[in-house]
Amino acid sequence: MTDEPVDLAAPLRPADLHRAASPLAVLVGPAVRDRVDRGREYLRTVLADDDRPVYGAKTGFGALVGFAGRADEADQCDNTLAHLGAGQGPDLPADVVRAALLVRAWSLAQGVSGVSGHVVDGLAAMFGTTFVPAVPRYGSVGASGDLIPLAYATQALRGRGHAYVDGERLPADEALRRTGLSPLALDGRDALALVNGTSVTTAATALALDRVRAAHRAVQDLTCLLVDVLGADPGFLDPRLISAYGHPGAVTVAERMRGVLAGTVPSGARALQEPYSIRCSPQLLGAAEDALRYVDGVVAADLAGVSDNPLFFPGDDLVAHGGNFFGQPAAFAADVLAMVTASLGNLAERQLDLLVDPGRNTGLPPMLAAGPGQQHGLQGVQLATTAFVAEIRRNALPASTQSLPTNLHNQDVVPFGTQAALRAHDLAGLLELLCGSLALGLRQAVHVGARRPTAPRCAALLDTLADAIAPIDPDRPLDADVRLAATLVTAG
Repeated sequence: MTDEPVDLAAPLRPADLHRAASPLAVLVGPAVRDRVDRGREYLRTVLADDDRPVYGAKTGFGALVGFAGRADEADQCDNTLAHLGAGQGPDLPADVVRAALLVRAWSLAQGVSGVSGHVVDGLAAMFGTTFVPAVPRYGSVGASGDLIPLAYATQALRGRGHAYVDGERLPADEALRRTGLSPLALDGRDALALVNGTSVTTAATALALDRVRAAHRAVQDLTCLLVDVLGADPGFLDPRLISAYGHPGAVTVAERMRGVLAGTVPSGARALQEPYSIRCSPQLLGAAEDALRYVDGVVAADLAGVSDNPLFFPGDDLVAHGGNFFGQPAAFAADVLAMVTASLGNLAERQLDLLVDPGRNTGLPPMLAAGPGQQHGLQGVQLATTAFVAEIRRNALPASTQSLPTNLHNQDVVPFGTQAALRAHDLAGLLELLCGSLALGLRQAVHVGARRPTAPRCAALLDTLADAIAPIDPDRPLDADVRLAATLVTAG
């Protein structure tokens, strides 16, 4: 278990979501307990007043809000969850599910959802174990929160459905027993508060953002290594040139790339102007930096906000019914991530194409083969990168523009943020493989005749790759090498 606890009284950080993949101490301190208890007490006061409507506690759900719910509180919990068991497809990755539940726990811990204290305690206890609810991928439109996926997670915490323990998929009640957890007992308000939020969308977007940011840094480093092994002139990074461009992301990226290339000596064998995949890299990577900063802001706001409906404000004697479960910000942000991923992936693939082409790589052998014809070097890897880029492009269509009405037009506009976020998480993995492919090509280029880098930081990166990955001589399957290279260059 990670030593430092996540305190639900403190701001939630993206790093906490990564830590949630493993057993983690989650602290429910006195301040959290006090505000949760006050919110719960206020809910009880409101429910005792027959003249005050409370969605989901006294009513049906969604389009059926005009009908009374079940009178018994435990039955109302079942009324909330049973109909949401309509998800399909493969289970979501464990890191996404546990990160989503940490986001949900933090939201509920703010004390404006009216939940029972033992709900927050039960979520906190789960994080101390390897318990992971089995949650199907498909079913959420991200409009009333991630209703269907969070319903599966909630049911697993009640001992229904399935869950994973130490990676093994089990009936949820057995998984609870193995981890020493007690099934959550919920009423209707507890159940609705657990599902009526965008926590899956937020978590997947945050995790995808970190992966894309790591790949973004890797592409910067690999571009510098490409410049150095080819002997290209780094003048395209001149600070006066980039400052005149006027975009802050480009200034940041170019400054970092100049640092990586510090000490490089151009060979003089290259043309006056490099292809755009080199010459325009600070502009492309800088635009990606500006876009990622926008996503940073959305993720930070989502992690600091409460997504639920209704919300309860005891100090103002207010039950506020509204739409804080509508995941439009994260939908836009995740779509931006997909576009950034497509552009970064395209850049890495084009750079690899340049590197394996004897007409553009300053005389290196075709496909960087140690013995062309007898060997084929990077030929298979380049084929795969073409497929990766095509897959990214095919999936880069914005999800947030695809609204479809549902739920008897109660949800007449929907953001599809869940699809956008999970798609961004998937595409980040393909981008990592593209980084690994380019890194493998650069490692091989030096083996078949490219110069050793002259910039110390570029030389250190090459040595890291060369120490871990043997040259391709003779040919061998390279799938594992691409994955290893991807890990090395995205690990920071």
